[in-house]
Amino acid sequence: MIELIQGLLLAFALVVIMMPPYIRLLRFLGFGKQIRQEGPQTHIVKLGTPTMGGLLIILVVAALAVLLGALDASTYSPLAALVGVGALGAADDYLNAKTGDGITVRQKLLWQAVVAVVAAVYIQNHFGIIGIRVPFVGDVIIGEIPYIVFAALGIIGFSNGVNLTDGLDGLAGGTLIFAFVAFMIIALLNVPAQPNLALVCALIIGAILGFLWFNVHPAQIFMGDSGALGLGATLAVTALITGQILVLPLIGVIFVVETLSVMIQVSYFKASHGRRLFRMTPIHHHFELGGWDEEKITLRFWIVGALAGLLGVTLFLASIHALE
Repeated sequence: MIELIQGLLLAFALVVIMMPPYIRLLRFLGFGKQIRQEGPQTHIVKLGTPTMGGLLIILVVAALAVLLGALDASTYSPLAALVGVGALGAADDYLNAKTGDGITVRQKLLWQAVVAVVAAVYIQNHFGIIGIRVPFVGDVIIGEIPYIVFAALGIIGFSNGVNLTDGLDGLAGGTLIFAFVAFMIIALLNVPAQPNLALVCALIIGAILGFLWFNVHPAQIFMGDSGALGLGATLAVTALITGQILVLPLIGVIFVVETLSVMIQVSYFKASHGRRLFRMTPIHHHFELGGWDEEKITLRFWIVGALAGLLGVTLFLASIHALE
């Protein structure tokens, strides 16, 4: 526990110390946020705000994981997902800042699929997983290939889900913290315990807290795809390694709802020949256009994320006791 607290505080301190010169560097290089025309008009004031803040989070977490000796079989794939998918996001942030057009959706999905499949194959081979752990039921055997497919889809889905959530100041960062706190607790209480995985979660929590110091409204820097895509993929890989992938949709309910809102909106738009169910998606924009202040939306989503994390840990513990 002492190591977790020390790691969290160290990651927080490093990000807080390094962020101001990093912001100045991004401004000097011209890495400013481009605002999409179809988005809320209130976001025009955010034009030019430095983006790619997630890259600093990734660098700090990866460096501290090595320095603090957090590398083992339980942390190789989460860190690889963080760096691998984060690199994709950084490339997208760079192209978006320089040209106004990022990497195409097809190219993003292809690279995400490569990283997701590699991570899924490693997890399956190393841990010998051929089933999915169902709360109160136990492991349900589905076979190697179905597990790899299921795991890869989960990684891709949550990577994009966090990215969709990253649309308001502090929104994605805060909800990610509650999700990683939940999985840090799960890793500690898991059977067997996974202390190094818990330490990586603590490093991520501390780094995001440091980032939020500069990202809360009005944001001085944005997370960008480098952070959102990479951290979303890492969250899903962490859930897979703890065996709690079916608890992830509860713990990360905000990311699920944001993704579903887009899917429902697109489906309804096509089925109704141009009508919209929501004012705008992802759903945080629906509330924004409905008159909610940006801070109110963020705080209320944080509250839901915190409660969902508590419920997820409770479900995990109740399931363990029921199966003993």
